[in-house]
Amino acid sequence: MILEALSAVLLGLALAWAAAHRLPHRLPAPLLVLPTGIAGALFGAFVTHSALGAGGFVLVLLGSAALSAASLSLLLRPAGRLRRSSAAA
Repeated sequence: MILEALSAVLLGLALAWAAAHRLPHRLPAPLLVLPTGIAGALFGAFVTHSALGAGGFVLVLLGSAALSAASLSLLLRPAGRLRRSSAAA
């Protein structure tokens, strides 16, 4: 369990760092992005471990990566300016 948690933290940190490095214009400050990736990975590891049990280390890491990516995607802002239609005015 400790190895799964440590692996999930490292995986979440790597995913968050990659996202912050690749998309700095679409994400908030790295002080928010990095903990979000780590927390998402830890929660994903917890949920996957609870569902599958202690047998699937690789599956737990896949679940933690999926939830970390999903939580990081919630921080993304639109790439361009939002256009307002004249019909709404």
